[in-house]
Amino acid sequence: MQLSRADHLLLDALQSDATRSQSELAEIAGMSRSSVWRRIRDFEESGLITAQVALLNPQQAGFQIQVLLSVAMTEHTDENRQDFERHVALLPEVTECFSVSGERDYVLHVVVRDMDAYNQFLNAQVLKHPAVRSASSTFVLRRVKYTTMMPLKP
Repeated sequence: MQLSRADHLLLDALQSDATRSQSELAEIAGMSRSSVWRRIRDFEESGLITAQVALLNPQQAGFQIQVLLSVAMTEHTDENRQDFERHVALLPEVTECFSVSGERDYVLHVVVRDMDAYNQFLNAQVLKHPAVRSASSTFVLRRVKYTTMMPLKP
């Protein structure tokens, strides 16, 4: 998709606050309200905008533990990979899952209420999975940077 300077401005504004009115967005992007509406619909239909959501503060929502969980598979077969990915997709504690290169095969971002909940999650949901050989936990001490914004260049 070819993006104009106005598109970049519109997308940056939406990424920082999707609750802005069409009038505000039009002013920021230098477009008419109807053009803003049409462009947003175009972005949604093309798949560039996939969702508009509210981002929660994990601690205020009661999730005191965040973990980067590295997982190694027993075998590198398509069946193992697909089975594990289907399993992970159903786990609400996993907010992100990345297939990675290196010594491990996946890195999961996991949020849980406390250490007991993490212990239960790790043992019952991850280590018991037949495709998992091993897992290594890295506990988040504090979040230094967090953004969902893509670095668009106008």
